[in-house]
Amino acid sequence: MSRKQVLRSEPGQGSGPGRAAPADDTGCPILHVDMDAFFASVELLERPELKGTPVIIGAAGARGVVLSATYEARRYGVHSAMPMTRARRLCPQAVVIPPSHGKYSEVSKGVMEIFHSVTPEVEPIASDEAFLDVSGALRRLGSPARIGELIRAEVVERHGITCSVGVASSKFVAKLASRHCKPDGLLVIPADGVVDFLHPLPVAALWGVGERTEQALVRLGIKTVGDLAHVPPSTLQREFGAVGAHLAALAWGRDDRRVTPHVPDKSIGAEETFSHDVDDPDAIRRELLRLSERVAARLRGGGHVGRTVSVKLRRSDFTTITRARTLREATDVAKEIYATACDLYGAAGLERVRLRLVGVRVENLRPVGTATRQLGLGERETGWREAEMAMDKAMRRFGPEAVRPASLVRPPFDGMDL
Repeated sequence: MSRKQVLRSEPGQGSGPGRAAPADDTGCPILHVDMDAFFASVELLERPELKGTPVIIGAAGARGVVLSATYEARRYGVHSAMPMTRARRLCPQAVVIPPSHGKYSEVSKGVMEIFHSVTPEVEPIASDEAFLDVSGALRRLGSPARIGELIRAEVVERHGITCSVGVASSKFVAKLASRHCKPDGLLVIPADGVVDFLHPLPVAALWGVGERTEQALVRLGIKTVGDLAHVPPSTLQREFGAVGAHLAALAWGRDDRRVTPHVPDKSIGAEETFSHDVDDPDAIRRELLRLSERVAARLRGGGHVGRTVSVKLRRSDFTTITRARTLREATDVAKEIYATACDLYGAAGLERVRLRLVGVRVENLRPVGTATRQLGLGERETGWREAEMAMDKAMRRFGPEAVRPASLVRPPFDGMDL
């Protein structure tokens, strides 16, 4: 078998006439599974008439950014994190859909459940992608490539969206493989074919090579991974310090990092950039409420409570101020988070200062089952947590806008992602 041979396949299909023989996945227990255009794919489930057309997910304001785009829009150069104004210039015919984070969270939870049904060794790195070590599932489910096919078929069957799977001997190569077989593909990089796969790639494909590092490498005549692989490690260390040693290892496919499951969240937050600078305290507080609701829902969804609430306030001159307060007891209640956020905003002395961004974050997280609430003498339970949990159920069933605080029912402030 050629060392360069790989397998790209569709869900549920086996080998057959006209198809390449499966690549050797022996010694390739690491899978990187990545949903294809995740936010856009979830939105199109409710808008099937838009399939096959350019669609962009993101806030439509002047300062909005692209969260996701269909592959039809990407052909015009649109990509995630691009300013929405530029995306609209590149692809004026695209349909722009505001994001619905509740829907994405629900589908993400379902996808992660599929991963955990295969192996407990799952390391989520975003809501739409994860590494899996399937070493312990081979006897039960078959080869790594077979397991990748089963995952892809299950994601389509349960959620109606597609994913791409990279199969390799290391996390670094598996992630590159999933990127190379997008959309809706599976790519195996045999353990003895890693160098042949890596060396023709542009040097920017390596983890740790950002725009500035790439420019510095190109100035040295290093354009591909193969070019970099043949530079003495001492030269790379002299030019780039510790990063140089890291790049030298990756250029030969050396990546010893293990799949690390159950990495606890250190904090949960949300923020919003306004379409234009805002100095109206009521508008700011409405946004703090919306963000507090989102953060609290994510806390409850993940089974967390937190003791420290912080706000992030960015002025029109890009000066950023953060303020934090540690509560007496941990919470996952939006009402308590919002009250603290408003206090911090008021104490910052920015109530008449023009702001371009606000954010709310909860830190010092712990599992909800380990937290207790100590009532004071004569103090009653408020019932707010139970009410908000009922809201969670309603929104899961009827959509993210089914139940909202009254102050957020009014027409949204321009630039707010409601």
